[in-house]
Amino acid sequence: MKILIATDGSECSRAAVKEGCRFVTDPGSDDITVMSAYEDAYAIVGEAAAFSAAFIDEFANAARLAASESARIAEEALKARFGDVKLEISELVRKGPPEHEIVEAAREADADLVIVGSHGRGFLDRLLGSVSEAVAHHAPCCVLVVRQRGKQVEG
Repeated sequence: MKILIATDGSECSRAAVKEGCRFVTDPGSDDITVMSAYEDAYAIVGEAAAFSAAFIDEFANAARLAASESARIAEEALKARFGDVKLEISELVRKGPPEHEIVEAAREADADLVIVGSHGRGFLDRLLGSVSEAVAHHAPCCVLVVRQRGKQVEG
């Protein structure tokens, strides 16, 4: 099975990684990709703002490093869960809107399952849309949206 687990380092993402372990049915041959996506620095700080190029480069580098760290931590959690069993895990870090990058990565990998966390923030997020909702609607395969246990959806 080809499984893509998307993470942003949040508690909900950690819950998704933990839940994802249940879907690894053949640890020796399942193909697992842990990915994280980060936004372009211009999208985060706003184009109208007057920031120096050096600041924007530093900000973009920090976002890339945070995404890479999120993927690395998720990979370590998966390996720790399966102990001595050799897992085939790939790390993927991409720049762009997470909802788009996750769907594209699923297509490119010919994934059977995408696992994402749900922040469950309530009505406003449902109005604005969420990464997990976009992935669920546009992914070319099954999508598991994991809600953190005990987290209530408001609204």
